[in-house]
Amino acid sequence: MQLETYISDLLYRYECVTIPKFGAFLTQRVSATIDDDSNTFYAPKKVVSFNEQIQKNDGLLAHYIADVEKIPFEAANKKIEKRVKLLKSYLTQGETLTFKNIGDIVFNNEGKILFEPTYQLNYLTDAFGLSQFESPAISREEHKEVAEGLEKVVPIAVTYEKRKSKSYLKYAAVALVALTLGGFAASNYYANQIEKHNQLAQEEAEKQLDSKIQQATFSLNPLPAITLNVTKQTGNYHIVAGAFRIEANCDKKVSQLKAEGFSARKIGANKYGLHEVVYSSYENRLEALKALRDIKKNHNSDAWLLVKKLD
Repeated sequence: MQLETYISDLLYRYECVTIPKFGAFLTQRVSATIDDDSNTFYAPKKVVSFNEQIQKNDGLLAHYIADVEKIPFEAANKKIEKRVKLLKSYLTQGETLTFKNIGDIVFNNEGKILFEPTYQLNYLTDAFGLSQFESPAISREEHKEVAEGLEKVVPIAVTYEKRKSKSYLKYAAVALVALTLGGFAASNYYANQIEKHNQLAQEEAEKQLDSKIQQATFSLNPLPAITLNVTKQTGNYHIVAGAFRIEANCDKKVSQLKAEGFSARKIGANKYGLHEVVYSSYENRLEALKALRDIKKNHNSDAWLLVKKLD
């Protein structure tokens, strides 16, 4: 029976693994450390120790052996008891007991047990994959003489002794706060100006839509006069084709839709300052919905219905 293998398995999960009538292996978590002499960084780990005073059977080791070897609990206890007798006989003969990946146990001259851990395994699962590494020492003052020479030419505090005097930083902080507050104020002012501009643009667009469509009358002698009447679209149901920030793009869209046979037109800018183009307008809601379904199916799936009363 490889008793040390079972103990090693349990040390990953438990802080105390007892061998009945022999002693207990204990683990204690140690944080990451740095060796100043060798500049070596060591990962956090569990330090293993041995206490011969703890010999009471807590059942942990026996239950684990019984589960792994598929044997009864009582049989596992008998195996442990048999192995302990053998271990004690080795110790009394002056031999060293080696527990693989755990440590060595031996009797000293006074007949007491001495334990020397091997540290071959790190039983701290949180540090899995971490290993020690070395880093060269960093000298922060090796260029001090060069810096002092530069100070004679450029009066800038760069040496270690003068770094403590940083009163100028508070003035820089005050200037930074002032610039930040000024930037917020300017940003709010600019946003208000944009909002005002968009509102004026929308009002202007609505005024233009309110103007009557002029009638063109041409009189050519000796031909009789011809009067052309342009009918203004009416209705509160509008199928929107798109909205544009630049009005020139809005005009292009209107021309494109008219070339495709739609009664397209501009209906002005919305509250966001975008110039809206509609396929057509309708008096009847059902007719508008029917036309919208046809447009979304065959022309533009992003088209939508706007219900708005236009003066």
